[in-house]
Amino acid sequence: MNRLALLFLATFLVAACGEKPAEKKGAPPILVTTTQVKVASLENTERTLGFLEAVMDPKIAAEVAGRVIAIEARGGQAVRKGQLLARIDPTDVGNQANADSAEAARLEALLAQQERLVARQTELVSKNFISRNALDDVTAQRDALKNQLTAARSRSAMSRDNIGKTRVLAPFDGVIETQVASVGDYVKVGDPLFRLISNRRLRANLPFPESTASRLKAGMAVRISSPLIPDAPITGVLEDIRPTVLEGSRAVEAIARFDNPGALKGGGSVDAIVITGRKEDTLLVPEQSVVLRPAGKVVYVVTGGKAQQRVVETGSKQGGQIELLKGLQGGETIALDGAGFLTDGAPVTVKEPTAGQAKPATPPGPAK
Repeated sequence: MNRLALLFLATFLVAACGEKPAEKKGAPPILVTTTQVKVASLENTERTLGFLEAVMDPKIAAEVAGRVIAIEARGGQAVRKGQLLARIDPTDVGNQANADSAEAARLEALLAQQERLVARQTELVSKNFISRNALDDVTAQRDALKNQLTAARSRSAMSRDNIGKTRVLAPFDGVIETQVASVGDYVKVGDPLFRLISNRRLRANLPFPESTASRLKAGMAVRISSPLIPDAPITGVLEDIRPTVLEGSRAVEAIARFDNPGALKGGGSVDAIVITGRKEDTLLVPEQSVVLRPAGKVVYVVTGGKAQQRVVETGSKQGGQIELLKGLQGGETIALDGAGFLTDGAPVTVKEPTAGQAKPATPPGPAK
């Protein structure tokens, strides 16, 4: 390189070093929406997935022995209370009722004769014509006949009742789930004929982890929801806590009973929340306001157009809200939408909600 070129290069470098660097512009503010830290009550809950059973689901059995001569209801058929389901041949039952009635009539005649004999013996004893022992004998026979007649009348009444039991009636409104007997079957007392289901009253079987056993008590409120009625949760109470732990799942089973609003069915699944307690004066913020940073879980307080990072300690969650145990006092304005893009000291622009935009979720109130 010649001397002229070196001189030109040196002049260029000196001129370049004499220029001032361009000033760096500040970062643009981040657009956020805000909400306030609320002070409200928070429910302590336990949640589980359970299943429903019909409280009334008996097997309707034969109350008298005999041959089935008619079936008046079929599986899947809805029946009303008192509706005829089946008929059993009443011949044998009727014959037994006639025999028992005849026996009672025979004993009534014998007792009447014995009463007359006692009356005569009493008169003879009063005149000293016979001994007192003779009167005692006929009196004892009369008393024995009275007892026999009482038993015979009871058997006769039972036999008459059994005639009515040959007509098998529905004990309540429901649906025939299973028809067990058929025409021509000979059934004995206790043999099942039908299985009748009523979904009017249901039982929710709710398994909980063994660790929750000490927190569950009978009488606690429970909210039950079902895929069949997702928008209409049912409120009830726990009626029983089973005293043993289920062997297969090692779970504690709680039982809640309630009236069916109409759409639920036995065997269906339910999502249940048991309210085990309530905390008053709890700090609540929307879950999206709590973000994870190297310092831990933080919330950004918006003040003076900037975001100030506050490290917080969280607790329970409920209805999109999260409990704050430490880090804030309550009433602060914090970032909601856009909180995940913030850093400590970042400038912010608060966007006001428009008329069609949903407002931030409010904390849940006490259960009704």
